Amino acid sequence: MARPGIVGRLVPPGDKSLSHRALILAAIAGGETELSGLNPGADVESTAEALRRLGTRIETHGEVWRVSGPGASGFSRPRAALDCGNSGTTLRLLAGVLAGCPFETTLRGDESLSRRPMARVADPLRALGADVAGREEDGRLVAPLRIRGGSLRPGRHESAVASAQVKSAVLLAGLVGGVTVEVSEPMRSRDHTERMLRALGARIAIEGGAVRCGGGSIVPPRGRVPGDPSAAAFFAAAAAALPRSDLIVERVSLNPGRLGFYRALARMGARVEWTREARWCGEPVGRIRVRSGKLAGIRVTARGVPAMIDEIPVLAILAAGAAKGETRIRGAAELRVKESDRLAGLAAGLARLGGRVEELPDGLVIRGASLHGGIVDAHGDHRLAMAFRIAGLLAAGSVRVRGAEAMRISHPSFDRDLRRLLTGTRAGGRNSS
Repeated sequence: MARPGIVGRLVPPGDKSLSHRALILAAIAGGETELSGLNPGADVESTAEALRRLGTRIETHGEVWRVSGPGASGFSRPRAALDCGNSGTTLRLLAGVLAGCPFETTLRGDESLSRRPMARVADPLRALGADVAGREEDGRLVAPLRIRGGSLRPGRHESAVASAQVKSAVLLAGLVGGVTVEVSEPMRSRDHTERMLRALGARIAIEGGAVRCGGGSIVPPRGRVPGDPSAAAFFAAAAAALPRSDLIVERVSLNPGRLGFYRALARMGARVEWTREARWCGEPVGRIRVRSGKLAGIRVTARGVPAMIDEIPVLAILAAGAAKGETRIRGAAELRVKESDRLAGLAAGLARLGGRVEELPDGLVIRGASLHGGIVDAHGDHRLAMAFRIAGLLAAGSVRVRGAEAMRISHPSFDRDLRRLLTGTRAGGRNSS
């Protein structure tokens, strides 16, 4: 019996990166605003709860979030450490905010987050004048982080890695601390923070690979947060591989720095197109259509990685289970310090499913295209869990994913959405989301 394709329309959960930033910028701006469509996962809730502890009033009414922020100078010292859960974005962005606040706070996280490197964000904040201390583990600075902020000085940071979180932390420190800051990167990382800051009234200048924030007040963001193209990528991968698929992703962010995976799908042989329809806080918003095709392996270089860093797990699954020939991914060492070591987790999981994969220090070499059933471990990592779910659609046999509950971090309705699209109507028909 032929496998069903992915057919129908998907409105993905609100973009996780934009949801974190919308809440933080609403708190910094001060005053009242309403936001809707924020990501419903545990990571964004970690940011919301931390902001509440800092004096922000946040109420939810269905999918509408009412936010009343204290303003850049109005944050209050929490009585205890702020728990960031599993969210590196929460910890690193709030580290920037707290660097500009005249009190001491501790940021902590779960076991996974407490293993992730924090010197990359601590060092530039120290250079601006904040006192940042952490725990040393295997020669690395890790959480919990103790931050005493206040009197910052202007500064310029040259980042050794292309990291939107590091860049955002420095920009937010300058905004809250009222000083001019500049960040340069070896390659451009996601630009959500600077787009939003500029749209909300901050003095932002972009020259080459450098972003400068001259401070100034901002107005709070409002309205509907666009959908997450990274959340949609898992469904798009299945649509690219499964015959007779026709998927339309609606109300999704079309930020150019987030479309690398969709460009890769087109290079592999899928039929992919996107249409811009609106803007939100400087972000293009629209729809993406993905239809199945005959897939072949591709090369992904270091220059292409930042625009698809979160989608590489499902790209690897697609390469192993549906694309003929060799797929080579390089320059992705950053995946080793995410919620898990994603390169090691992918290599081990694909090997368990019969995939032909070679693990490199900074990437993978994968020779497709067939997988069999088996048991794989997501290592508590939401993106590995969702990627291995897609492997279950491509494998000749059932795939059991240990730790699949991690999907609640970013996409609690993942399994329900997948079942609906596997039994859906042709794109253009009615589908609820």
